[in-house]
Amino acid sequence: MFDRNDLYIGGQWIAPVDGGSVDVIEAATEKVLGRSALAGPADIDAAVAAARDALGGPWVAMSRAERADVLERFAAAMAARAKETAELVSRENGMPITLAKPTNGYGPSAMLKYYAGLIRAAQDEEVRPGALGGRTVVRSEPVGVVAAITPWNYPQPLAAMKIAPALAAGCTVVLKPAPETALDAFVFADAAQEAGIPAGVLNVVPADREAGAHLVAHPGVDKVAFTGSTAAGRAIGEACGRLLRPVTLELGGKSAAIVAEDADLTVFADHLLEVSLVNNGQTCHASTRILAPRSRYAEVVEAVTETVRALRVGDPLDKATAIGPLVSAAQRDRVLGHIAAGRADGYQITTGGGTPADLPQGWFVEPTVFAGVDNSASISQEEIFGPVLTITEYTDADDAVAIANDSKYGLGGTIWTSDEECGLELARRIHTGTVGVNHYALDLTAPFGGVKASGLGRELGPEGLEPYLAPKSVYFATR
Repeated sequence: MFDRNDLYIGGQWIAPVDGGSVDVIEAATEKVLGRSALAGPADIDAAVAAARDALGGPWVAMSRAERADVLERFAAAMAARAKETAELVSRENGMPITLAKPTNGYGPSAMLKYYAGLIRAAQDEEVRPGALGGRTVVRSEPVGVVAAITPWNYPQPLAAMKIAPALAAGCTVVLKPAPETALDAFVFADAAQEAGIPAGVLNVVPADREAGAHLVAHPGVDKVAFTGSTAAGRAIGEACGRLLRPVTLELGGKSAAIVAEDADLTVFADHLLEVSLVNNGQTCHASTRILAPRSRYAEVVEAVTETVRALRVGDPLDKATAIGPLVSAAQRDRVLGHIAAGRADGYQITTGGGTPADLPQGWFVEPTVFAGVDNSASISQEEIFGPVLTITEYTDADDAVAIANDSKYGLGGTIWTSDEECGLELARRIHTGTVGVNHYALDLTAPFGGVKASGLGRELGPEGLEPYLAPKSVYFATR
């Protein structure tokens, strides 16, 4: 059992005051994996107070180089725990271990080191000559207390995408992870203690939605950074709008994979798992709408169907597994509901469509392909967040772009072509935050985020540091 009975607040392990606890269930076995402390409103108050007190302590007073040193120690402490953390996350949410190791295992360490390097090379102040004489000193100061609210699908890297730049900027953080993956969140607290991060700079308080809403609206919070569903993001955005509180929202997606006329289908099929079904389909940027040219439609359907049919479904800790279980019974039932809706609408299932008969335990769903799907169908428009793909026919490049853009979302996307310049030209026309050409993988050095219902703001890259810094102008008259 992986029991974590206390919250991490103000550098100490503290039992919940008005919260409680929650069982974390192993996705592949449906058995209790461990029990986690759960914060209530009073515990959230204590965490925010600790974070505010820490703003007056040594963390903000450190130079950027000194903070970078601490972040590098934090990165090393996270890396030392990478293998165990990856296995824990795989058991919590069903992510195949071959994906969990680089993302949940070593991803946080890489982000901490990256932002340590960024701040080490930067300056707190810039002197600018005034347009009408005089000069201005432009300072970059930490925005303050950050509420970081993270989901269960990539719990470690999505938390690190907030923690690393926030701490690098000199902010303090209250991390509220999802209850489904509460256990692995405490690894950040363990590593922070080992690295010597001052008390109150990082606080870890798993909580339910009600306590999370209390955190978002808390008067002691200066910025909110959220990753999760679009519905939850809208509610958080509305609350922050009323409070005039800066917010970063990384939300849902329903991305398209445009298979061009000249695409090498072997390359596309070889990458299908990692771009369209990654993490059992529980990935916001996954290219789950496959757009096939009319001239090669049958070829694409066959290639996708055969590739998906061959994927091994099973124990996420087995290195041979391509598709593991979904995170919960509720998520499994939600995905099966979408499959039933697609079937009821008359669309053809070429493979999958149910639960594996040989896996009676665990929240498994067969990887499923729908062919001949109109882009207006609910299975093409709604984020399913499971191993379900749709294939839609297009006539020419303009039609493909129009279909790709015919979505309320705009987070990811891919172009598959033998002509990279053609791929770049198509990518320029897709209304989305990120696009891959014959490939898709987040890059630490480049901004990630969406447009439309996929969110506000960007994470990663130098752009991911900016939301945690508040510019201040100090004006001087001409001498």
